[in-house]
Formats: sequence, structure tokens, C-alpha cells
Amino acid sequence: MGHTVLAFHAHPDDESLLTGGTLAKAAAEGHRVVLVTATDGALGLARAPYAADLAAARERELRCAAYELGVHRVEMLGYADSGMGAQLLPDPPGKVRFVRASVDEAAQRLAELLREEQADVLLSYDVNGGYGHRDHARVHEVGARAAELAGTPRVLEALVSPRVARVMKPRGLELAPVPAPTHVVDVRPYVAAKVRAIRCHRSQLESGSWLPRNNDLLTRLPLRVLERAIGWERFADPAAPRGIPNEVRGDIFAGL
Repeated sequence: MGHTVLAFHAHPDDESLLTGGTLAKAAAEGHRVVLVTATDGALGLARAPYAADLAAARERELRCAAYELGVHRVEMLGYADSGMGAQLLPDPPGKVRFVRASVDEAAQRLAELLREEQADVLLSYDVNGGYGHRDHARVHEVGARAAELAGTPRVLEALVSPRVARVMKPRGLELAPVPAPTHVVDVRPYVAAKVRAIRCHRSQLESGSWLPRNNDLLTRLPLRVLERAIGWERFADPAAPRGIPNEVRGDIFAGL
């Protein structure tokens, strides 16, 4: 019997970097995969020609990546990217930055999709949003509230390694402790699809100089190296009891 997973992400390319293997695995095994992205990603770093209309470019890239991962449905909530700078920029014309949006309003919109799809699993982010990006932290808040409203059976929060979190977090921000993984998904058979999806996001790969960007370098490593480096994706179930050992599962749908 197939299940439905809805992955909620902050920006185009987060879906591939954080959960790409898990989504590809679910699709390959006959489950329905739905991708919802909160923002347009318009504050991502980009050079010409992408910078002229970065939001439109990133939506095209998102749909390319979704195809590579086998995603069945893509929705964008249409909020403006809040960025990582020390100062939050004013809202652009006709849009509101995600962190300025009402949590309840955004959660209601996400809950409608969860109910419509009868989603069994919501993939979201931990309390830090992984590394402290303001939009990622808001995904955690909105996702938790939406799952509550929709009665979604399982929420799994994507985790990043502590080392990555320390390197990428905004300066001066203290990250909250996060739980140990309850689900570790072996995605090594799907690393090639994950890499193709990451490479769909060309605007976030091309540096315009002789020095390549990190994700560009990552995706050019040999497949055997990539399988060791990004061959597992980790999630925590916020409903799991704290303070006692939990069984670590490799299937996000196990027990449903």
C-alpha cells in the first residue's frame, strides 16, 4: 500500500540538498511525493543572467529538480525570501517576506495541502531550521502548526550535521540543542538522482569566477565518494520520547 509524503522546504534547492534522496526513494518505491516550497528564493546569491529575475529562474530550477527526484506535485506558497543578512529587508512589492507572515496564516495554507493530499508524513526542519536561517526556522514553526491543524500522522524534521550547522549559522546566533535522529534513511542508491537534482539549481552553482561554489564542487566528486558523504539523510520525530533510547528506523513510513 502506497503512502503520501509532503516535503515542506524554505527555498528552491533545499529539497534536493536536505531530502533529495529520501524523496527519490519514496517515489521509486511507489509512494506519492508532494513538494511545497515557502519562498521564491529571490535573495539567493546569483550572477547574470540569473540575477535579472532570480525568482523565475529558481522556480524553473525547482521544477527541474522535482522531475529528477520523481516528485508528483510541486506547490509554491509564494512568500518572499527573507535572506540571511543581519538586517531584514523591506517586503518587495506585492509580497511579504516569509518571516513576517503570520504563522497561523501560512500554517492554514499548508494544512489545506496536507488534508487535500491526505499526507501520511510531513518532512520539515528542526527548531533551528538546521543552521539558523530565519526562513528555515519559520518552516519549523509553520510545519509543526500545519501538521497539528491537519492531523498529519507523522512529522519528521530534517537534521544537518553539527559541523555544518556551526559553519553555516549566522554570526552570533546560538543554536538550540536538537534531538538524536529517529530515522536514518540509506539513500545511496539514489545519490545520482540527488546530484542531478542539485545540479538543476544552476543559479546556485555558478560562481562567475575561477573559484567554484561548494555545491558545484560537491556534485563533481566521484559517485563512490558521494555515496559516503551524502548517502544517508537523517530525521528526528518530535513526537518520540526524549531522554530514552529510541529505535532508529530506515523507513519514513514504517509503522503507519
